[in-house]
Amino acid sequence: MTAQPTAPHVFSAPWGRQLVLITSLCGVILFGISTVLLARAPENPPWTYQVGTWMPLAIFALCALFSVRGYSLQGNYLIVHRPGWRTRVNLEGLQSVSHQADATRGSIRIFGNGGLFGFTGLFRNQKLGRYRAFATDISHTVVIRLPIRTIVVTPDNPQKFVDLLRPLASDADTN
Repeated sequence: MTAQPTAPHVFSAPWGRQLVLITSLCGVILFGISTVLLARAPENPPWTYQVGTWMPLAIFALCALFSVRGYSLQGNYLIVHRPGWRTRVNLEGLQSVSHQADATRGSIRIFGNGGLFGFTGLFRNQKLGRYRAFATDISHTVVIRLPIRTIVVTPDNPQKFVDLLRPLASDADTN
């Protein structure tokens, strides 16, 4: 490793149009389901009915807890900011970093969230192979290749993000 970012650099995670649309539509559907079930609830509903009534709201809240609010670069770590907690990704052995618009196109979700408050989890496509996403605007992706995995993030200033990580990369052809 040649150099490290010296001070923490913070980036926001702006929402893209697709994320706004999916989150809004899912919110309307989930809240609509709960509203209809509550309005039609019998006087003494069985516990299964009650669970079914509140489950859509619980899904909405759980997805909100896993949303991506921003990123920071601190030493050899990428910190993904979430509501109330953070995910740390060790960047040691960074092979390459590049700003690749639409790198996630054609992806299949293996495990994770495909658009309610974010695109997070494990995905796969032909271009990247298997990767872990912490994304909010899939039209402005940064691809980080590490020895054993690939990470996709969507900082507000992708080129600055790449420029800050470039000194850590072993691949001289990062762009």
